[in-house]
Amino acid sequence: MTTSLATRLDRALATLPRAYPGPGGAVAVLRNGEALVRHTWGWANAERRIAFTPRTLFRMCSITKQFTCAAVLDAFPDPSALDADVRARLPNLQQPAPGALHLCHNQSGLRDYWAVAMLHGAPAESPFGDTEAARIITGTRTLHFAPGTRYSYVNQNFRLLSDILQHRTGRGFAELLRTRIFDPAGMPSALLAADTSAMPDGTQGYEGTPTTGFRAAENRILWTGDAGLGASLDDMIAWERHIDATREDAGALGSRLAAPVSFADGTQATYGFGLGRGIELGRQVTGHGGALRGWRAHRLYVPAKRISVVVMFNHLSDAHEAAVDLLAAVLDHDRPPSPAPAPPPDWLGAYIEPETGLSARIDMAPPGRIRLRYGHMADRLDLHADGTACSASGNVQLRPARDGLWMDRPHENQTSRLRPCPGTSAQDVTGCYRCEELNAELTVTDTGGVLYGGFSGFLGQSRMELLDPIGPDLWALPCPRALDHTPPGDWTLSFQRAGAGPPTHVEIGCWLARRLPYGRVG
Repeated sequence: MTTSLATRLDRALATLPRAYPGPGGAVAVLRNGEALVRHTWGWANAERRIAFTPRTLFRMCSITKQFTCAAVLDAFPDPSALDADVRARLPNLQQPAPGALHLCHNQSGLRDYWAVAMLHGAPAESPFGDTEAARIITGTRTLHFAPGTRYSYVNQNFRLLSDILQHRTGRGFAELLRTRIFDPAGMPSALLAADTSAMPDGTQGYEGTPTTGFRAAENRILWTGDAGLGASLDDMIAWERHIDATREDAGALGSRLAAPVSFADGTQATYGFGLGRGIELGRQVTGHGGALRGWRAHRLYVPAKRISVVVMFNHLSDAHEAAVDLLAAVLDHDRPPSPAPAPPPDWLGAYIEPETGLSARIDMAPPGRIRLRYGHMADRLDLHADGTACSASGNVQLRPARDGLWMDRPHENQTSRLRPCPGTSAQDVTGCYRCEELNAELTVTDTGGVLYGGFSGFLGQSRMELLDPIGPDLWALPCPRALDHTPPGDWTLSFQRAGAGPPTHVEIGCWLARRLPYGRVG
């Protein structure tokens, strides 16, 4: 390692604890299979004063998904052999079922089960285990798009894969990971830590900020193939070395996980086998983030440069941004400056996206960016001289045209013209609405001229939330907290009337769970 590279990395490491503050963290940078950085700081458990070390176990969250797909590929080189198993686990589905590859690529069309859990009234931090998961999955009657046509992030895609693997092989998923993945890759302490209430070595995840203080995060979800991986920094260094060492072998798991993936129409997809494919600092990368209540992680690999970066935080700072900071230090690449403030365009406002039925709320956000509230989380878009606005990743673009405002989401294989929703929201939408598919209800009440809404179902009764008016018969029901962090996003409530009377139906959806009809029952 050159002196200049060492200096850049030392500078980046020195800034991380304050740029991304929290109880503790761990990071690694590898080049050509050799560790340039193996660094930890702070506390794995601040109350018990357990220091973070490279051997500390950590919740890798959704980074688990690529390991699940690796186990699938190792046991079944052609995952379509599992298609009938997927169909069998969706006994009430009234449409053609997705195949195993659709699950691997997040193209299944299933609604995410922990988003649907909120519609069943699940309170924040309530238990969610095998019984609850099975009831939601087996109760599925419809999809929100045809398998293979679109991308949507769905956690139970990977739970289904791990459950099917267990059934087909007759071996536990933890054993399959150990024998097929962890041992060959040299990851001695990696494990399936499905119960999120505690880690074997006492590592704790935290919520909060330096201003409000940090508190231990409460988790009661049982994750398996979707987010159950526990691993140390040294384990993840071994995984990165394994991927790099087998990079020239087209049959190796790392190569197969990163292979090109397409939608049914032949359009190239940017997600497959539990890995995202994208651009960071002008370079092609594969990688994935991880997020559970109290935990943030990110790993990325730059094949052309043979560079790997791993970031682990036991708090809610942005692990992706920290990983890009470290990548910039290795590449000696300056991060682009913030855009100069720009005047607001004339197409700000509220819209409906016609395919999903979701609202798209567009306004300004500092410093001179556009904020789009449509997907799982708000997108920040930079304004360009041609009048368009685009995210740094290129995954989201808004472009005005003569026939209206268009939204392009190439990673989802979607382009649509947004329908404006000018006007005000009427208050006469109170009542009880029932979804027959879910056997769940929405209640909307008027308290002193202010509307609140809440869900109820077999998981309980959610708290009432203040509704946000968007446009005529269009409201947002916020979801600031959920079973897990981050929540699934605001719910769009689109009320429908028969003539001039009160609403008879409401269609409810968020990006993770779209177009569920509710009929008025009271």
